Amino acid sequence: MPDLDELPDELRRVIRAYLDHLVVERGTASSTLESYSRDLRRYGAYLSEAGIGEPGGVSPDLVGEFLATLRRGEHDGGVPLAPASAARTIVAVRGLHRFAYLEGFTARDPAREVTPPALPRRLPKALPVDEVMRLLETGTVEGMRGLRDRALLELLYSSGARISEAVGLDADDLDERERTVLFDGKGGVQRRVPVGRPALAAIEAYLVRSRPELAKRGSGDRALFLNSRGSRLSRQSAWNILKTAAERAGVSTSVSPHVLRHSFATHLLEGGADVRVVQELLGHSSVSTTQMYTMVTMNTLREVYATTHPRARD
Repeated sequence: MPDLDELPDELRRVIRAYLDHLVVERGTASSTLESYSRDLRRYGAYLSEAGIGEPGGVSPDLVGEFLATLRRGEHDGGVPLAPASAARTIVAVRGLHRFAYLEGFTARDPAREVTPPALPRRLPKALPVDEVMRLLETGTVEGMRGLRDRALLELLYSSGARISEAVGLDADDLDERERTVLFDGKGGVQRRVPVGRPALAAIEAYLVRSRPELAKRGSGDRALFLNSRGSRLSRQSAWNILKTAAERAGVSTSVSPHVLRHSFATHLLEGGADVRVVQELLGHSSVSTTQMYTMVTMNTLREVYATTHPRARD
């Protein structure tokens, strides 16, 4: 796959302008931006091979042919893109052409009628309550890093935060008096979320007994969670903390960066929380995203019904 610098001048200029737009105007996350950049480099290479050097020369048929090559695996060593990756590439291509049209780079939008394929909805994984409790209580060790890890895990489960949101916290984002924390969510949208007493106690222990020592090793970073060098804890390090804690606690379920977030939402709904309240706590822009968790709890209800009701199997 070529670098942007290898693409024709006008095509490169428009792609860069669109990526800059995503950063400045849309507040797109760096991970999403990286994926879109890769998708558009692939698209740019396809257009260049077809003799197209500017977005204005693209036809609807050419966009459709490019998408067909993704399904057939005619790029990246002959391996077809996974459905989710192909759908994301379509979104990136549509966004590029819409931007080019609205900004006056082109006279029309050739990708306007192209829609991503519907993906099968995967139910989010959630740990049972007893496994979450075991992970929180036995998944960390003693010492400075153990206090930090316990505080991080307690906060993730107590607030439903994404790992990226938790490691992005500054120390003054926590309001201990109000028992809330302020997260910077997707697209730069902030939300304030309540935090439970066990999480607050774990964070306080970390702030008093661990963070000051870790901070001495760095340059006074404002981050709430610090690494062993006194700098902000990375998302990858936080994921490793979760993974190690699960292994130490004997949690057999495969964990992911979102496992405590999914568990938070599922346990709230199982406890009777309103789906729109859970939507606000998770920072979902659409309630339909949150409603996936109601499918998880319905599966649980069916299992309980099938194994306990005397007429369930008659």
